[in-house]
Amino acid sequence: MLQQHTLHTLKALLRDPVQFTETTGGIKLRDYQRGPMQAILRSVLGRQGLSFVVMFPRQSGKNELQAQLECYLLALLSRTPAEMVKISPTWKPQSLNAMRRLERVLGRNRITQRMWRKESGYIYRVGNARMLFFSGAPEANIVGATAGTLLEVDEAQDVSIAKFDKDIAPMAASTNATRVFWGTAWTNRTLLARELRAARKAEAADGIRRAFVLTAREVAAEVEAYGRFVAEQTARLGRDHPLVKTQFYSEEIDAEGGMFPPARRDVMRGRHACQTAPQPGCLYAMLLDVAGEDESASTGSANLVNRRRDSTALTIVEVDLSTLRDDLLRAPTYRCVHRRLWTGVKHTALYGQLHGLIETWQPRVVVMDATGIGAGLASFLEKRFPSKILPFLFNHVSKSKLGWDFLSVCDSGRWQEPDVAGIDDQSNLQAMFWRQVEACQYSVSDSPGRLMSWSVPDGTSDPLTGEPLHDDLLISAALSAVLDGIAWYDPSPALVVRASDPIFDIDRGEF
Repeated sequence: MLQQHTLHTLKALLRDPVQFTETTGGIKLRDYQRGPMQAILRSVLGRQGLSFVVMFPRQSGKNELQAQLECYLLALLSRTPAEMVKISPTWKPQSLNAMRRLERVLGRNRITQRMWRKESGYIYRVGNARMLFFSGAPEANIVGATAGTLLEVDEAQDVSIAKFDKDIAPMAASTNATRVFWGTAWTNRTLLARELRAARKAEAADGIRRAFVLTAREVAAEVEAYGRFVAEQTARLGRDHPLVKTQFYSEEIDAEGGMFPPARRDVMRGRHACQTAPQPGCLYAMLLDVAGEDESASTGSANLVNRRRDSTALTIVEVDLSTLRDDLLRAPTYRCVHRRLWTGVKHTALYGQLHGLIETWQPRVVVMDATGIGAGLASFLEKRFPSKILPFLFNHVSKSKLGWDFLSVCDSGRWQEPDVAGIDDQSNLQAMFWRQVEACQYSVSDSPGRLMSWSVPDGTSDPLTGEPLHDDLLISAALSAVLDGIAWYDPSPALVVRASDPIFDIDRGEF
């Protein structure tokens, strides 16, 4: 309590934010947290009006640092009228989470625990100093607020540039308040990316550090458990996976471009032989992309697949359960062993051929496109093989997730293409698959949902034949990502693979 501190002790604590945080709040800041905190405070207290970018990997203590910084400033400036504003991309849950975090820190700090007050549901006050919380969502009405002392934009990669420039930036204009953009790397066209470029340009001009970009390596040097967590995620998703690059290594990605660059294609190449018939003791799965009505016709999206796609593609994979026992991967490996492609075949005839292939190969599961006209074929096969058919419905959201998940399968080395030398039909189909892979383009949104559109663009010509190039074989292969959600049982020893969403794993919380 305030009465328990002599004036001399209190002044000494307020001169040193690191000591203040440890002594009164019981939190020992890590070395990588101290640098940004001290730089921001120098600008605030010296009225320098600098603009900072603090880019931390997920779960490395960014939000805790924010709350400790805010608590310190509220205590330090409690006798001086001070207005500080914090913007989050959404009110619920992000602004509410930020308020609860500050409330916890204020309540535990021995200086502020009996001094802080909450006003109007979104303002925290200690004496004459106030911290106001707002949503930065496009529809939020926040015009008129003033950030006279400090303006923070949290998860700035998710706040639109237009919203910031029009409604948020003017809050700090009248006093040239210090601005801090917190976040995690995403694409090179976000608000966070723009401000990072500006901060580095200003650094080069005057030598004052404004950009604090941290990677998992620096965090792991101080937090051993974090290093193990990142190693597991990297092994499961792959070092080149966009989520690993951005969320853990603070590396921006292009907002659009080729989905399968040469390095990724190299990882997808295996050394096993393809198979013309099932082999004893092997476990198989089938992946079927059904030709017919374009998926976008039933979803309202124009970007899901090529409109002129007219082939049904089947990929048969051998499921290798040995990688379930890998402490880091804990997921199967999928070896492509056989492909089929049907063009212009009626579904009644296709049903008979698929029925025969399922009887011959005896797959554990058949993942099949059941969108649009594919629903009928899926229904007929499900009646005949009720325990084997796993329908997949394409829409904008499900295809985005399938794309992200397939990248994790590829980047972790769990998709393997066969050696098809000497087998003409399989060699031709694999060559077509690689042409589709190389032509596939993606674009990702800057919204918090991180939706990705991906396909071989309409109008793309096959460089070999000059005919339209589709993505049937690629979509078929991508359905392997659905297999990660199946409870595979490995008899030596028995393990179960937990179905997981990479973004959920990465975004569970902060240290």
